[in-house]
Amino acid sequence: MKKVLVVVDMQNDFVTGVLGTPEARSLVDSMVQFVDGFDGEVIFTQDTHFENYLETQEGKRLPVEHCIIDTDGWQIIPELKSLAEIKFKKATFGSIMLGEDLYKRNPDEIHFVGVCTGICVIANAIMAKSFCPEARIVIHKDLCADVTPEAHELALKSLDALQMDIE
Repeated sequence: MKKVLVVVDMQNDFVTGVLGTPEARSLVDSMVQFVDGFDGEVIFTQDTHFENYLETQEGKRLPVEHCIIDTDGWQIIPELKSLAEIKFKKATFGSIMLGEDLYKRNPDEIHFVGVCTGICVIANAIMAKSFCPEARIVIHKDLCADVTPEAHELALKSLDALQMDIE
């Protein structure tokens, strides 16, 4: 069975930085163990913005500069950095390049962990489902976090409705 793990946006700005949350910080130790022991390929996504972020549509709705390319906040957190061999930079919530890559890999299962459950995790999981409709999509609920626990639970309900397995 061919399995792929997608680690979504475990970057300094989302864990300890400007958009960091206690929920995201609480994932780190468990996530390192899970990623390190995963029996399959591991892919990281990396939210990537530029100096003009506040002028973009996203920046106008979320006016907090974050994950500006080549800054410390843009980097994968130190605890996971050595495990991040395959990375997809993405300028928005979901990555078409990730979807295309998953399609080429043709996995039986695609697992998701990371932040934020209701924004980038859900967007990339939908991308995976669209490009690999027959693959089993697994969302590891205890290895994902959102801005609030309530937002996390709402996102999990939506992912379940989209025929993804919540474990």
